[in-house]
Amino acid sequence: MNLSIFNRKASLKVLLILVLVTNFITYYFVHTKDLTNSENNIDELQSELFSSNSCNYKVKRLTGYDYINPILFVDNKCESDDLNATKQSVTTVIDNYKKIGVLNSASFYLKEFNGNGWTGINTTEKFFPGSLMKIPLMVTILKMEELNPGFLNKEIQYSQKYSYTKHPNYKSKSIVLGQKYSIKELLNYMIEYSDNDATTLLFNNMNITQYKKVFTDIGLVAPDITSQNYPLTSREISYYMRILYNATYLNKKNSEYASELLQKCNFTEGLKSGLPNSVKVAHKFGEAGDQSEQQLTETAIVYLNNNPYVLTIMTKGKDYKQLPQVAKEISSIVYQNMIQNNTAGSM
Repeated sequence: MNLSIFNRKASLKVLLILVLVTNFITYYFVHTKDLTNSENNIDELQSELFSSNSCNYKVKRLTGYDYINPILFVDNKCESDDLNATKQSVTTVIDNYKKIGVLNSASFYLKEFNGNGWTGINTTEKFFPGSLMKIPLMVTILKMEELNPGFLNKEIQYSQKYSYTKHPNYKSKSIVLGQKYSIKELLNYMIEYSDNDATTLLFNNMNITQYKKVFTDIGLVAPDITSQNYPLTSREISYYMRILYNATYLNKKNSEYASELLQKCNFTEGLKSGLPNSVKVAHKFGEAGDQSEQQLTETAIVYLNNNPYVLTIMTKGKDYKQLPQVAKEISSIVYQNMIQNNTAGSM
């Protein structure tokens, strides 16, 4: 046997094996590198897409805990395209009332609960909320009840008549001087009848620190309790209606109770008058201003069958008696559009 031929064949086999192994290793590393680069490119592309997307969600959380960070509410930074028609219709109403001199300015904020969509007009202008400030006071009292069970049963005697610099245009039932009332009864007078005497008694018996927290916990500035004015935007006052509906600040029992109280509000000339009587509405109104300019503000949870929503309307004008009609017309337009959107979405 020729050993040289054998050795040459063996060498060729070894060389062939080495070439195949080398090619495999080269292919593996090159291909893996390409995949890695591709994945990195995808990650970079996704990062760019998300970083450039200004319509992502903003989450408001409740701080003050060591190991939890509860969600209060979530906002999409961009307005909903589905509510464009509603916004345009409301804009027309506001512009028309401005032209005839009824309105100096107005703000409108609408927020869906199911779809989380929202829209608004002039949502950065501040208004004096007037009796809308009774909502955070109610939340404070109910939070005190949670921290000190039985607080709602505490009785207070109405022994001193209070004087006010401003007198409400819409005055209803009031507590009687000399009688005792429980905190729960005073809450009812404050929300259902917007009674300022009941409100003053509650204010004098609240925890000031807790009251300020009700503002700062949702991202607002703590109020100066010595001042009668605390301007708010339509979006800001809507936060309180949202945390009640979501039961994300008070417990479920007290959130339900607060919403039931707000459904008893007996002011029917504004926002509520633009809705069918069969529709449940948890709402509160406020009045403010002076002879030169008067303000009517109102916020509500409208319990539309399959698409409940928050609606806040704030108005400024010369004649207070004309402002409820503006709220009525805006409320009616929003309701009709929400029904249409709900019907279209179910098809």
